[in-house]
Amino acid sequence: MATDNPLSDVLRQAILDSGLPYLRIEQDTGVQRASIMRFVRGTNSLRLDVADKLAVYFGLTLASTKKRKDATT
Repeated sequence: MATDNPLSDVLRQAILDSGLPYLRIEQDTGVQRASIMRFVRGTNSLRLDVADKLAVYFGLTLASTKKRKDATT
């Protein structure tokens, strides 16, 4: 699934689309609901390890759609 949205937007939308209470997400993932609320509101970002936990929880994966140019050629 290719997208032009930044990773944080995709994760934020997955949280919103789930309709799950932040308390439930906190209980299932260990990520504090205050952190989730601030992230969804856009007032704070998430550390990468926290974003990874949430991405796994919501079944999100990162797929490369472009090949990188080899720096040696």
